[in-house]
Amino acid sequence: MPTKAEPKESTTSVVIEPWLVVLLNDEAHTFDDVIVQLMRATNCSPDRAAEIAWEVHSKGASICFTGSKERCELVASILEEIALRVRLEPA
Repeated sequence: MPTKAEPKESTTSVVIEPWLVVLLNDEAHTFDDVIVQLMRATNCSPDRAAEIAWEVHSKGASICFTGSKERCELVASILEEIALRVRLEPA
């Protein structure tokens, strides 16, 4: 005797694609300026902020934050408060 198929449960998943905030080098800011602003923008430790600042200085750019597009826009706006140059891009 045929059995009645159970209806399949519908599930919807929303995948949020990560974005990157890339901090670009400039010659206008001190390491301390950059470190303080990175800590404000990303809530990272002083050691992590110093690592990012050094990478920006030595390589010209560094990914300083990864997250949702909205959160990356917020981080970028905080960095830009002191005229740091940033670039947003999809991960």
